[in-house]
Order: sequence, then C-alpha cells, then structure tokens
Amino acid sequence: MFDTFTHESFHPAFDYPNCSRRTVVYGRHGMVSTTQPLAAQAGLRVLQEGGNAIDAAVATAAALTVVEPTSNGLGSDAFAIVWSQGRLWGLNASGPAPAKLTPEWVQSLGHREEMPSYGWGAVTIPGAPAAWAALSQRFGSLTLKDTLKPAIQLAQEGFPVSPVVAYFWARAYERFSEQLSGPEFREWFRIFAPMGRAPYPGEIWASPDHARTLEEIGQRPDSYYHGQLADQIVQFSQRTGGVLTKDDLETFQPEWVSPIAVNFQGYDIWELPPNGQGLVALMALKMLAKLNPQEDEEWVHDQIEAIKLGFSDAYEYLADPRYMNWSAEAFLDDEYLDKRRQLIGPQAMIPKAGKPMSGGTVYLAAADHDGNMVSYIQSNFAGFGSGLVVPGTGISLQNRGRLFSLQENHPNYLLPGKRPYHTIIPGFLTYGGQPIGPFGVMGGFMQPQGHVQVLANLLRSQLNPQAALDAPRFYWESGRRVVIEHTMPQKIVESLRQRGHDVELTAKVELFGRGQIIWRNDDGVLMGGSEPRADGHIAVF
Repeated sequence: MFDTFTHESFHPAFDYPNCSRRTVVYGRHGMVSTTQPLAAQAGLRVLQEGGNAIDAAVATAAALTVVEPTSNGLGSDAFAIVWSQGRLWGLNASGPAPAKLTPEWVQSLGHREEMPSYGWGAVTIPGAPAAWAALSQRFGSLTLKDTLKPAIQLAQEGFPVSPVVAYFWARAYERFSEQLSGPEFREWFRIFAPMGRAPYPGEIWASPDHARTLEEIGQRPDSYYHGQLADQIVQFSQRTGGVLTKDDLETFQPEWVSPIAVNFQGYDIWELPPNGQGLVALMALKMLAKLNPQEDEEWVHDQIEAIKLGFSDAYEYLADPRYMNWSAEAFLDDEYLDKRRQLIGPQAMIPKAGKPMSGGTVYLAAADHDGNMVSYIQSNFAGFGSGLVVPGTGISLQNRGRLFSLQENHPNYLLPGKRPYHTIIPGFLTYGGQPIGPFGVMGGFMQPQGHVQVLANLLRSQLNPQAALDAPRFYWESGRRVVIEHTMPQKIVESLRQRGHDVELTAKVELFGRGQIIWRNDDGVLMGGSEPRADGHIAVF
C-alpha cells in the first residue's frame, strides 16, 4: 500500500499531467473537501471547535444548503458512508413516495407517460434533515445545535455567491421563469430571485427564513417530521394541491445499511446498495479488473463499454430493493460478470440488459485526526428540485419522484411508500481492511461513470487525488453516443471514433460531474483533491 508515494524515483504529488493549477492538499489534524469554499470552512470551524469528522460533515452539508442551493436544500435526500469505531457504516436517508402519490393521481395531472419534473407530483419525503440528526446522534461529539451554527450564520448574514453557483442559478431562473407559473411556485421566486433575477457572482444573498429553520432543527431535531416545521410543510401541501401529509413525515426513518464492495487493483471499493446506483460502478469496476489493455485508447474504450453494461442492467432492474427481483449481490456474481465482460470487444456496442442468476447534487468528504472519515452526498436531483418552497421556511423540496417509472411492469414503478431509483452515491476505499478514504463524483447519471474514471486514475494510473480529478472525462449517454471532454487527448478521441463510438467533444464542464477525494497514508497524513470544474475547496489544519 502506498509504495509509489514514497518511492525515490517517483512521487505523484509532483505529477499533474492534466494541470488544473491546483496541487494536492496535505493536512494532519482534519480535512474537509467540497464544492464551495464557505461550506468547507464551516466544516473546518466545527473541527477546530472540538467536533469530529461526522460533525464536520453535517456542518458542511447544512452550509451547502445555504451556499449552493442550486443543487441541494432543506428538502433534499442524503446518503453517507462513515468509517468510525473501526468499521464502515452506511446510511440511506432517501425518502419514499407519500401514501397518496399514486400513478393514478399523477396521471390525473396530465402526466401519462413520464413523471413530472416540477410540482407536487415530483416530491418525495425529504431525508437530509433526518440524516443530519441520525449521524449526529450516533457519532457526533458536538450537539446538532452547535454543529449547525456556521450554516445559520451564513444564512442570516448572507454570503457572496460563487461563480459556478451563480451560473447554475441563472440557468434555473431562466428555466423556472418559462415553465413555472402557478401560485405554488411564487415562494421560489421570492426567496431565490428577490430582485427579479438570479444573483450575480460576488453578490450577497441571504435567507433569514432558512436560518430560522436551521435553528429550529438544531434545537428540536424532530421538528421537521413531527413538529412545527412538519406542520408548515403539510399546510403548504394542503393549500396548493399536494398530497403530502403529516403521517408521511412522521413515519419516515433513515435506514442504516451495510455497504457493498468489489476489489479493484488491490483495493476494496465500497458503495451503498440499491436504491442508489452505486451498483453500476461496482459492476463496471469488477468487469474492468480482469481486463488488461495495452494502450490508453483501449482502456478508455473498455471503461465506456463496462459502464454501458452496468447501466443497462440498472435501467432494467434497479429500484427500491424490496421491489427488485434480484439482490445486489446477484449482479456482482463472478460467473454473471464474466459473461457480461465477454461482451466487451474492440468495437462499440449497443448495450442490452443481462439476466442475473437467482439469488443538480453536492458531495463532501471529511476526516479527522482520530481516524473518523465520512463520504457524504445530498441532492434535490435536478437543480433547485421541484420548484416548491415552503413559505417562511426556506425549505426547497426535491424532485426525486421524477425518477419513478409509470410503466406498470417496471421494478421502479411508482407506488406509495416506495423509494425511487436514486442517482446520488457516496464512495469509500479500504486496503487490507483499513480505511484509505472517502471519494465521490456528483452529477446525476454521471456519478457511477465518474467513480469508475476517477478510481482508474487513482489506482491504475497511480495519480494523486488532485490529478485524478483533473483528468479529462467522458459521459456515456445512450447507445453508442458518448460525450468527451475537449481536453481528452486527440489520439484517444480518434481511436474511439474508429471503434464505432458516436463521439461529441464539448467544453461544457457541467456534464462531467464534480468530485472530492480525501486519502490517509500510512503515516496518518491526509491528502485531498477538489474538483477543478467547480468552486471546490479543501479546508485543512
């Protein structure tokens, strides 16, 4: 482990083949890595005040609902992988469909073929506030009230909007202005476009309502699901034609789950089981582990093909595990993946699902000097989510229900109390049973693709965390179509075209996800990388 980090002839801290003008960051006592500097500083502040990595992760997550509302909010879902007490813990805080959110009700709204993107038809029970409380209660060194203080201050006093956030904010304002006109959407425009537009980069934006809600959650963690905040959410639902009830909120509980893993390049790669799509990354990595391409061009082709195969199974079978015909382990079966691997040839394929044998998002990573490490992700799904904001609270409700299917025979078919297919996935690495660290790449269906590519850079190409994130990426869309970042070497692009891929080059960085990585070496030193395609930042001491 880490031989290349100390070898006299090579040190990856000096190797940046895809320069982002950032270098890998080192620290000893604590580290927080995320997409927004002020959120990372919120986590660092909590660490320096005596909190541990779990407290820091919650503080950062809460701050991100303020400083990056374009991707997440107080109505988001969340997932986490935590290394603490000598083992890994998994938390699934994704909410189910409300009891009255039925296919018949959605179709009565005029949505016959697909779930809506906006409004109450897209809203599932938010899980992020419950995730904060569960993590703080089980692992935290500080009270939730103290942990949320930095986020409360940011919301009360305001903050200068960062460039990438401003870009996505402006895009959302334009889209919402064209598509959202009902009275139920007025609060979004009041809160997030108070001057009749999105804020500019560097412009101060504050949300006193958001601050008051965070204070309420800190003082009474059950308020969101059982108390005053729950009442406000339900009253808004009743006034504006929604189906969310107090019983829906009161019956929700986040679920502690066991992470699942495959071995790649000698490391164990950990993801959470469905309803998240981490299984796609694990399937692809396990197929790639037995391939030995001789050239970079072939290696990129193989990654695309393996990801296609993983996604084809996910689209066909992945759902709330209570409604899947096969377990997650069935998709990772050696014999099954050997057969799937054999489909990877020299030319681009049109993927089809196999048959197993019976049997808009923010990401952050945090670590402390006691060995605790957290891989955490929370999301609205698409941008600001459903467009619904509960008046007087700053709670923007997610649109995770958009990923349910209205095809009755599909495992992801909408049913009350069922969790939808989820795109957000935290990742974690161990070696020989010991923690190496958290990693993640957010961005819709890019996420498992980003996990595979970043891990290939880290473990096969032996790049440091920053260089692994800097490297150009691809995004497989469907069929033979793949979008390639414009910085990809030309010989790889031409090779992919010769192999039959329908290649599009683009400079649109928003397609390729945003990642964060923290690793701990044998000496206990933390090293981190932060996404160059975002306003990313590593706070460390």
